[in-house]
Amino acid sequence: MSVYLYPSFSSFLSATLFLSLFLHLSLSQVEVYSVKVACKVASRFAHTVITSSALNKANSSQEVFFEVDLPKTAFITNFSMSIEGQTYTGEVKEKEKAKKQYQKAVSTGQTAGLVKASGRKMEKFSVSVNIAANSNVTFILTYEELLQRKLGQYEIMTQVKPKQLVQHFEIVADIYEPQGIAFLDAYGTFISNELLPLVEKTVTDKKAHISFCPTMDQQRKCPGCDGTLIDGDFVIKYDVNRAETLGDIQVMNGYFVHFFAPPDLPRVPKNVVFVIDRSGSMSGNKMHQTREAMLTILNDLHEDDYFGIVTFDHHISTWKGSLTKATTGNVSEAKGFVKGIQHSGCESYVFNGNVVTHTGRNYSQGLCRHSFSNKFTERSVSMIILLTDGMPNSGVSSTPQIQENVRDAMGGNMSLFCLGFGNDVDYSFLDVMSRQNQGLARRIYEGSDATVQLQGFYEEVASPLLSEVDLHYPDNLVNSLTTSHYKQLFNGSEIVVAGRLTDNSLDNFLVEVFAKGVRNRQTGTTQHASAQEWDILYPEQEYIFGDFTERLWAYLTIQQLLSKKETGTAEEKGNATAQALEMSLQYSFVTPLTSMVVTKPKTEEEQEEPLIADKLTEGMRPSGMGEERRGGYHQYIWRVLSDMFISVVIEIHIWIVKVDGDPHFMIELPEQEDALCFNIDDRPGTIFNLVRDQLAGVLVNGQTIGDKKVAPDGKVNTYFGRFGIVHQGLGVRLEVTTHDITVSQNGKQAKLFCLDLQVTKDRSLTVTLRDSVRFVVILHKVWKQHPYHQDYLGFYTLDSHLLSPSVHGLLGQFYHGVQFEVRDMRPGEEPEKPDATMLVKGQELTVTRGWQRDFSWDVKNGENVPCWFIHSNGNGLIDGNHTDYIMSGLFKTV
Repeated sequence: MSVYLYPSFSSFLSATLFLSLFLHLSLSQVEVYSVKVACKVASRFAHTVITSSALNKANSSQEVFFEVDLPKTAFITNFSMSIEGQTYTGEVKEKEKAKKQYQKAVSTGQTAGLVKASGRKMEKFSVSVNIAANSNVTFILTYEELLQRKLGQYEIMTQVKPKQLVQHFEIVADIYEPQGIAFLDAYGTFISNELLPLVEKTVTDKKAHISFCPTMDQQRKCPGCDGTLIDGDFVIKYDVNRAETLGDIQVMNGYFVHFFAPPDLPRVPKNVVFVIDRSGSMSGNKMHQTREAMLTILNDLHEDDYFGIVTFDHHISTWKGSLTKATTGNVSEAKGFVKGIQHSGCESYVFNGNVVTHTGRNYSQGLCRHSFSNKFTERSVSMIILLTDGMPNSGVSSTPQIQENVRDAMGGNMSLFCLGFGNDVDYSFLDVMSRQNQGLARRIYEGSDATVQLQGFYEEVASPLLSEVDLHYPDNLVNSLTTSHYKQLFNGSEIVVAGRLTDNSLDNFLVEVFAKGVRNRQTGTTQHASAQEWDILYPEQEYIFGDFTERLWAYLTIQQLLSKKETGTAEEKGNATAQALEMSLQYSFVTPLTSMVVTKPKTEEEQEEPLIADKLTEGMRPSGMGEERRGGYHQYIWRVLSDMFISVVIEIHIWIVKVDGDPHFMIELPEQEDALCFNIDDRPGTIFNLVRDQLAGVLVNGQTIGDKKVAPDGKVNTYFGRFGIVHQGLGVRLEVTTHDITVSQNGKQAKLFCLDLQVTKDRSLTVTLRDSVRFVVILHKVWKQHPYHQDYLGFYTLDSHLLSPSVHGLLGQFYHGVQFEVRDMRPGEEPEKPDATMLVKGQELTVTRGWQRDFSWDVKNGENVPCWFIHSNGNGLIDGNHTDYIMSGLFKTV
């Protein structure tokens, strides 16, 4: 057994086991001896450097994986790895040029691709390298981001999950804020009373130093054991002092940044319409959580607010025909309405924008009428909050047309905030539509805390302080200004504007701010800008990290250009894309337009291997675990986790195929952004061929098992309980059952039990047969006292790109994809599962839309993946009949 170590942290390090079948079995002797996270913050701009060093103590080469979870708002700026004195540094290139290098690498069978989604707030950077015996490797990753103020504070979060003891472990943060630090807190979700004194905080007027440096003994779960206490999030939260002025301006080397968040402003009344999807797909927990969140939100309305509630599926219903004052009686009545909202029971509604167009037009017109009649205060803020889990492909099918209809209906009178709930939502569509209407979109992840997510979002926008905020600077002194007009300023947030100075003198630098607030219809304030030099504020610091004001300006400019690339006219989109690309390359930012190319060193067995790190967009992130399924020119395919095992494999155009359950087959097709699934029904004990490639010498067969006894409904359920895997070239046979694993090579046999393999709670085994194919077998544990069911196995393909075009089998025939077309969608036997006609392999099949449980991402709980179900044992989709794949033995080909 070769053991692969994944040094990974999120700013954390994780030592994990990767079970691979090669020529011998051995224990890992790779020691990760140093991990350091160093973060420096200058006026909210954070610069983080993560360094990890490992030593291969073995007498043979070992593969080491470096993984870092970084905030999704951050841009990677540098990566390097040093091996025995030789440093390999990443280079930021235009994505299209990197793509060609990437595709060339993949065509030769090399793995490429470094970044994928990881959870709700993070994305994962991952790279591996083979290091020689008794050699060292050091990885260094740098990223930068502008900290965003939410609910009155800035947050720096570091996920810390070493999974092992580390000799030198250190998290250090230095914060420099010329406005002065109002408060600072640092804590870890994993920190016990024993570890609490190790969180050292030194806070002066304008500086803070935080460190956490536990020794190996302090990291131990218990005296003498190897387990670590460190497992969770390390969080720093702080805010700065704010004077009752026009904010704070920082100037350095010809660039300025202006932070505007005046304190103690009274809230502005709001007019808010809640638009709630109640279609069939919102059934169950989604609707329950939405109702719970709405009840809390209604409680938080102020009596000077006006509100309305709209629900929709294929029909639009309103609580009242107009906006209603949030009196105690009206709120109580609205709660009764909310408690009665039920999903319609109809098939899942596919969002087409009509409800927002209808709501926007009706309430926008109503706002105008009531403004003239003085029903609403003239200084109120108006918004629509839309919650949907649908996709825009019904009715008007053109998303630009939907967005245009919504924009016209809103008329600039209301802001639109979209909450995308669930796996099927088209987030990019909602995001663009929100920003076109002076709002924003937020993804709501399915989970037990969805109610809290909904309430948290509302809290961010619940208290507007100013509207129509314009910040003006002298035209003759400033150019290349970032966005300086904002629709609203909410309580606890902050407006940031940056620009380039033509003259470093501030003698004639006047700042003007115009905005509508509760006290004045139009507030205009003028103030002379003043800014102390950094060498005066921090004389002992020659520099903090380069010209941070310039890099902050570049970061903010690129972010806003990327937004304009999605929302502007055709000409604006072209200009924004070109400018954002030019600046990304100039400042070495990995953005959605660029990639970082890292060339791995040559080994005796392989060529130089380029790896590509891309920047994800939020639209590329599905819900649930937040892992990327499909997007960009490469697919972030698999993550299989266990307590001692993390594996990330990233390939281009991999068609994902697996079998799990009773037994359920699923083929995910990234290029078509869809999936197909079918079941095979046969008697227990039947052996099916899943994969057969005579040229590659690879064979996979699976044997079914049944329930302990027939259930009262008389249905006979079958599952896979035994797999046989063969690699003829290696002379290896592997048999996996629900109880044990047997390996034989050239006739010599050894039996390994799961306990011996240390494959613990998530029960997954990864099998790599040289460089040709990689599978995962998952053990599903069933309660021992269950009257009918028993333990069974699932089989997932991680990597099949080197198998020959002649590969076949129930799964293998789909490794190179399948073309199909779906038309004539119509109601099915179940309201939530419509039927359709599928054209595939020259045949017309009746298929049904449904969901298949996929355990490749979350081995314990799994997640629902939408797919088209082919009936009758997959007839018409698979070649021949399912009986053609029955084998006479576990390692037989006939």
